[in-house]
Amino acid sequence: MKKLIVEIINRYFQQIFDSWFEKLDIAFDKKLSESQKVTFVESSLGILCELVVTADYKLADQYLIDIYTLFSKAEINLIEISQIFGFGRNTLLNIFQKEKSVAYDPLIILGFIDEVFEQLFARYSMIYQNAQIKQLEKDRDRLRAKLELSQKYLNNILHTSETAIIVIDSKEKFTSWNKGAENIFGYTNAEVIGKPSSLLLPNADKYFQELNFIIDNVKQSSEVLIVDTERCTKDSRIIPVQLSVARLPSQNGEYSGRTVIIKDVSIVKQLQQQIDQSEKLAVIGQLAAGIAHEIGNPLASISSLVQLIQRKNKDENLGEQLVLIKENIDRISKIVRELVDFSRPPSYEKITIQITDIVKTAVGIVKYDKRVKKVNFETEFDPNIPFVKVVPDQVLQVFVNILINALDAIDGTGNVFVKTYHNDENIFISITDNGCGMDSETALKIFDPFFTTKNVGKGTGLGLSVSYSIIKKLNGEILVESEVSKGSTFFIRIPRDEK
Repeated sequence: MKKLIVEIINRYFQQIFDSWFEKLDIAFDKKLSESQKVTFVESSLGILCELVVTADYKLADQYLIDIYTLFSKAEINLIEISQIFGFGRNTLLNIFQKEKSVAYDPLIILGFIDEVFEQLFARYSMIYQNAQIKQLEKDRDRLRAKLELSQKYLNNILHTSETAIIVIDSKEKFTSWNKGAENIFGYTNAEVIGKPSSLLLPNADKYFQELNFIIDNVKQSSEVLIVDTERCTKDSRIIPVQLSVARLPSQNGEYSGRTVIIKDVSIVKQLQQQIDQSEKLAVIGQLAAGIAHEIGNPLASISSLVQLIQRKNKDENLGEQLVLIKENIDRISKIVRELVDFSRPPSYEKITIQITDIVKTAVGIVKYDKRVKKVNFETEFDPNIPFVKVVPDQVLQVFVNILINALDAIDGTGNVFVKTYHNDENIFISITDNGCGMDSETALKIFDPFFTTKNVGKGTGLGLSVSYSIIKKLNGEILVESEVSKGSTFFIRIPRDEK
């Protein structure tokens, strides 16, 4: 009878252990091969059941744990396994103790085993579900940590970027403002959050029309919109910028605002203007060389003839007319010389000198001008300004040209302030007057050849163009800032000599 019970239990165990092994492997993250499973069932269950039937429960329990540990070939949670198999062992024990009266009837034993495994799998399901919950919690915590890390990373990029990155909601209010935006526009985060986006618009109708165009375009398209325009800073400066505008959708896909990346393209615009200016100078330089050659020779002949007539002339009235002719010939000659200098600046030898010395000489020269009687000169010279290699006469011409323009702009009582200073890479000279100033359109043309705001006969329009060329040959730059009725400042930058 005992053998019959063992055989029945063995067959029964083999039928249900296929699904049990699969769940057991998942529960404890182990994987037994098919051969291991067959060997496990065949080698252990017969002995196990015999040990159970003979009431050697402790040995059966330990034997099952040892067998599973052996076949899994890895560390195993013995406590969990003991709980599962211990529960089944204790249930069998209770059943056999209670049912001694029915002896070893196979059908009754199979009924008992059905009950045991029903409870055993119920116990297993609870452990398995708990394991799943724990795994889900681990996965959730891991994803949350990754999300927080990504959020910190993106926030770090957003707030340390030199490029302005801002967010505007559907009500046209600022909701995000990074450090780059603060650097470009001067407003802090606290000053703009919740404020209308029109805060950055210059005060002109065309910019409000442009804003409406941007909003309408971004609402209807998911593509990034690139706009070259201008915006206003906190200190009321109008700066050129490039906007990259993208639609910000809500969870249901509707328009909820926009992100805007803003680049300050002031330097790019300046470089482009310098390139355009250089191209103009190159073309006009070639033209000027031809004109100077064609005019210069006949003019020299005319001047000689006038001088010859003056020497032989005895008519006082004609003499006065000849003097007037000679003065105009000299004026034309001066223009021709300036054209020649413009088209082919003389190549003098560079010497090492302090720029401050040249500036002082220039100020000393223009002080002899009759207009200086009503103009007050102020100077602030850097005593530690380094030496630089230049052609002194050319650089002197630059400073004299700018100072004469300052006197012309004042045209009466006023002030001229001259300053020199330096950093590790450059030497700077600024010349400021409180004269009539000029509008932005005039300031853009001030270095163009033949452009002048002076009356006919008072200027050729070549002085600042020649000055521009001289400074460019030194790899420097010359800029002007001006405001109508307030005055102008010319900034000259000259690179220091490389040691």
